[in-house]
This record gives sequence, structure tokens and C-alpha cells, in this order.
Amino acid sequence: MQKDKRFIIIILIVGVVALAGIVGFIGSGNIRHVQIFWQETVKQTVAFQDTEEGVKMVGIKGIQGENPDLISRTSFAYLLTVINQGDKHHRLYIEGLEIQTDLLAPGENQTLTIYPVEEGTYNYYDKRQYLEKLGQIKILTVVPSDGFQGIWKDLI
Repeated sequence: MQKDKRFIIIILIVGVVALAGIVGFIGSGNIRHVQIFWQETVKQTVAFQDTEEGVKMVGIKGIQGENPDLISRTSFAYLLTVINQGDKHHRLYIEGLEIQTDLLAPGENQTLTIYPVEEGTYNYYDKRQYLEKLGQIKILTVVPSDGFQGIWKDLI
């Protein structure tokens, strides 16, 4: 009788330790059915529109408002789709990054892929015969949780 109790207790302890080991192994990311490390992207879509007051940029996807402040992160691919919904030709030009679309006819669109490496604020323009400032693009650095210091590191 005493041997049976010991045997059951040992089996229970071994079972609990094995379960903890399996949960720890799987929880550490060692078993995945898909790859979890892919290139992250920020996607936004904007459109040129012509009004009586002039040209404006309107956020369509990922951003809202007229002549919006576009926001992206460093070390992420930034996909900016530009659509010309106006009745004139337009070209988006980003000063400082020296990136621009082709001259877009009404109804055309183009996607720019930008890989920002440092923080900054850059003006964007409609570049046709002259530059007409429409808004800004802000590139920000987001600190990963292991980059926090002091009390913040202990809370994460």
C-alpha cells in the first residue's frame, strides 16, 4: 500500500514536470506552423483631389483627413499608394527623402515603397510647374520592449 502511494506521487510529479516542459518548449516559439518573422509594413493610401481652392491630398486608407500628417516607423517598409482623383496631372514629391511619383494623369495611381532608416519630418508637395506644399510625413522610432530602462523594463 505504501509503495503504491509513492509510485502514484512519483508519476504525478513526473507528469507535472513533463507538462511544464512541453508548455515551456512550445511557448518559447519552438513549434510554429507559420513563420512569425516577416517584414512588417505600414500601408497608407492617399488621393489628389482638385477643388476650387486648389489641390488637396485626402487620406483614403490607413489615414484620414485633408492634407494629413502621414506617419511611419523607422526600419519598416512604408507602402504609400497615391491616387489621382483630380482632373489635372499631379506628382507627389517628398522633400528630404527625394522621392516622387511619376506624373499621374487623372485616374492613375502609383505605389511608393520607402524604407526609412532615421527619424525625421519631411514635407510633401504636389510637384507640377511649382511646388505646392500639402502636408508632412513623420518618421518615428518605436522602441522595442527590451529597449526600455529602469522601472518601465520591470513592468513589461
